[in-house]
Amino acid sequence: MSGTAGLPREVRAYAEELVRRTRAVCGPRLVSVFAVGSLALGDYRHGRSDIDVTVVVDRSLPGRALSELAGVLAHPGLACPAAGLELVVYPADAVGRPSGRAGYLMDLNTGPSLPERVSYDAEEASAFWYVLDRSVARQAGLPLFGAPVRDVIAAPGRGDVLTALRASVREHAEGDGHVGDNRVLNGCRSVVWCRTGRWVAKRRAGEVVAASEARFRPLIRSASRSFELPRESAPALPVGDVREFLAWVAGRVDEAAGPCQGASGTG
Repeated sequence: MSGTAGLPREVRAYAEELVRRTRAVCGPRLVSVFAVGSLALGDYRHGRSDIDVTVVVDRSLPGRALSELAGVLAHPGLACPAAGLELVVYPADAVGRPSGRAGYLMDLNTGPSLPERVSYDAEEASAFWYVLDRSVARQAGLPLFGAPVRDVIAAPGRGDVLTALRASVREHAEGDGHVGDNRVLNGCRSVVWCRTGRWVAKRRAGEVVAASEARFRPLIRSASRSFELPRESAPALPVGDVREFLAWVAGRVDEAAGPCQGASGTG
């Protein structure tokens, strides 16, 4: 069943308009629209979380339609009620098979707290973001329009997900622009996936890892409290503690990889 009824009330009207505009631009070449990320995992925090959306289209969609879509969805023309909109458009033939590539036709970031960005070249992007998003989508994507997720998106292979997790942990350890609590809770979610093969909400992942890893419990609990606040109000976490924790997370990902370590996955 497609629709916005399963979304938090703060974003329903926005999601309905987003789908309406996407259908108007893409017409019969639109296959599906899914809510992914925190919306799919039941951990959306209004004022903190982004709205993550996956759009799947027939590859025959003209390039000019992609640029038109970016224009009609850009904030503030379509005012985003969340921290931002992260919307990725994929061709159906690419996401219908397992892949470790970025593989998108368009990647749009827009909104009050996100730097405006649109890309039409998947080769310029780090693939891990997209592999992880598709893995979450396959497990939990909420259909807003069109065919159900399991008919549209193939699950990335385990080797590809582990490769993506390594890159994600490295980015959260070394990259700029990440809030400290998000670095820690994303690390927790990576550990839970390595243990279970399932994606869970960040705060739930924090609870699981804090329960089993006493030495990191104070840091994780601080991250969970910080995650309740808007991004602009989030307190800084101790840099050395975050770095140590993420080094530990990287070790857990490498352990999970086992014989897959160094494999290229399904490509």
